[in-house]
Amino acid sequence: MVQPDGQQPVAPSALKGEGAQCFVEFEDGTAGQHPTSTPRALETDEIPGIVEDYRQAAERAKRAGFDMVEVHAANAYLLNQFLATGTNKRTDQYGGSLENRARFPLEVVDAVIDVYGADRVGIRMTPFIELFGLTDDEPEAMALYMADQLSKRGLAYLHLNEPNWAGGDITFPAGFREKMRERFSGSLIYCGNYDAEHAEKRISENTTDAVAFGRPYIANPDLPERFRVNASLTEPNHETFYGGNEKGYTDYPFMDNGYDRMS
Repeated sequence: MVQPDGQQPVAPSALKGEGAQCFVEFEDGTAGQHPTSTPRALETDEIPGIVEDYRQAAERAKRAGFDMVEVHAANAYLLNQFLATGTNKRTDQYGGSLENRARFPLEVVDAVIDVYGADRVGIRMTPFIELFGLTDDEPEAMALYMADQLSKRGLAYLHLNEPNWAGGDITFPAGFREKMRERFSGSLIYCGNYDAEHAEKRISENTTDAVAFGRPYIANPDLPERFRVNASLTEPNHETFYGGNEKGYTDYPFMDNGYDRMS
């Protein structure tokens, strides 16, 4: 157990993530990855308290001066677990149908909207992703249902992670991006294994309004300029991800004045 006092982590259902790890600080002062524990299923009457935790987090972000916030419902984390059939085996009002599985994530969205207003709230989702044993029998139906519900709320943007961002051959099915464009009224953002050319293609075909970059930005603090001049990119050191000190975060070099252009 890595929780305070050896408490179990919580999840929609008591299912352990396959191969999942969390970054922790060990008793000897070192830090690193540690296997996750088997969670316990949240009691129904506990869920409103977690929704309140999200609202409080939004309140603190607002007091700290953040212009807007993004609700994380992706990458096999808690909200994503509620959305997916493979991790949500509940029989109460938070499990079973599309509407029930989406209930908790949408309650979180509503709580954050109450703090910021819908035009300053986005959400990140990963339909079709298979990670740590998370699977879903209805990924497209859920994504489209969420798009409808988020549009009704006037959410600022929907941020979608490509299914193959961590490797593998899973991709969005044909026509999925076009359907999301039709169903969601706000801005669409995609991310995951993009390069400049691929990003420009998505924007030009009008299936996205923007493309987000994470890992390339860590290793290339001047990423927009590198894209502009078609310069080569520095590869990130994955061993420094998720913790430690400035190494691997703020010590990557900027380009030389002459630019290292790709041939």
